[in-house]
Amino acid sequence: MPNDTKTSRPAREKIDLSQVEVSPNAKLILMLAAMVAAICGGLYGYDTGIISGTLPLIGDDFHLNSTMKESVASAILLGAVFGAFVAGSLSEKFGRRTTTCLVSGVFVLGATACAFSPDVWSLIAARFVLGLAVGGSTQVVPMYISELAPQERRGSLVTMFNVAIGLGILIANIIGLTQRTNWGWRPMVGIAAIPAFLVFVSMFFMPKSPRWSAENEGMKNAILHLSRIRTTKRAVRKEVEAIRENAEGIKQENRGWHGLFQPWVRPALVAALGVAFFTQCGGLEMMIYYAPTFLNDAGFGASSALWASLGVAIVYCIMTILGCLFVDKIGRRRLMLIMGPGAALSLVGLGIMFMLHPAAGSAGSYLIVAFLLLFMMFNSGGIQVCGWLLGAEMFPLSMRGQATSLHAATLWGADLLVTSTALTMAEGIGLTWTMWFYALVNLASVIFVFFFVPETSGASLEDIEDALVENRFRPTRDNKRIVPEEDEEDARSAA
Repeated sequence: MPNDTKTSRPAREKIDLSQVEVSPNAKLILMLAAMVAAICGGLYGYDTGIISGTLPLIGDDFHLNSTMKESVASAILLGAVFGAFVAGSLSEKFGRRTTTCLVSGVFVLGATACAFSPDVWSLIAARFVLGLAVGGSTQVVPMYISELAPQERRGSLVTMFNVAIGLGILIANIIGLTQRTNWGWRPMVGIAAIPAFLVFVSMFFMPKSPRWSAENEGMKNAILHLSRIRTTKRAVRKEVEAIRENAEGIKQENRGWHGLFQPWVRPALVAALGVAFFTQCGGLEMMIYYAPTFLNDAGFGASSALWASLGVAIVYCIMTILGCLFVDKIGRRRLMLIMGPGAALSLVGLGIMFMLHPAAGSAGSYLIVAFLLLFMMFNSGGIQVCGWLLGAEMFPLSMRGQATSLHAATLWGADLLVTSTALTMAEGIGLTWTMWFYALVNLASVIFVFFFVPETSGASLEDIEDALVENRFRPTRDNKRIVPEEDEEDARSAA
């Protein structure tokens, strides 16, 4: 029997769209809104990536020991956990667009404060503020884009956020490698305020989320915002009916934090938070932060290690772009199942090479770099593409803000766990066993996806919610998507 999650309601009048004008630039507006919001992902990538190139300069300027350097680096991660929770409440109360605008403003303040910090404690405080923006962006931006996007393009549009993260990390690595002696650390961290200010201004002109508007401002406003980003009245009518069906008559116990822990929502909670955990604990963040350190320990020179780190950023960027292009065609579940074993095997090979200790410049040393780049390829092209996406699309509207807060906080908490333990683990059990440990984590992620994560590509947000309500939110061996049976028949007929 279906779960009784919504109150009964009387028959409704047919939606009148005769006075609604569909924008002739709907595709452009949708793309611009997704791109502008996704710039926040680039700011996240840049602000977390630039620290590897600036930390030695900051340490020299403020005469820091290793403990204080760790405090400077990790302050942004701590702020991100808090920012993810705060943004959840703000996005529910004031809307996704307004919260994205606010987050970009905090990016401006945080980057500017970092650039003008007079001492290390001011810098730590500024990095914490910057972390609030980073965490807030990872909560609200994927959700905002997912609620704007049509179901057939949701994966590619939401993963633009991942692409922007990759571009931000790449730009940070290039600047850190080429300009650290010319610029100094203050311009390197302060320059992020410029794109953040552009996002702040641009968001005033972007559409609101039609789904948030339906729940908080009424269907009339939701139709107006939807008509800006859909190409036909027929598409608007069909989507408005689905939005209204889900937005109206929701029981109070199914709202907010209380609703998030209802039994019928549990499958989505397990799937989304599990993938979030494995997204960060699979070792990718460890490689981004510590690849130069690991390579130095393996006998690489400082210059070679930095160039290899740049290669890591390039592969990450390329694979997220490819993932953005193909995630809707291949599917979320299938993509993770295909790429996950490759990530695990690459780490096994990397551990073997660390155990053999090849001489610098030998064929073995090149194999170390090759396995490192292969791991980045499989991990960033698989679970990294889906980690942020699943949290933005799996949860019902009545609790989506709180759910994405918990999802983002899980991502950042896992990132903080890996960042704070990776070097200690490497020192304690050696690089070989550290790589093999993370290989097991990647293998565990494949097993988890196989048993707990269903295919959501091609399904609307309302289809996914209906699947939860009707207790059919479960994976299938043939990676069949979550859509009602009649929609599957329609799709086959159209094909």
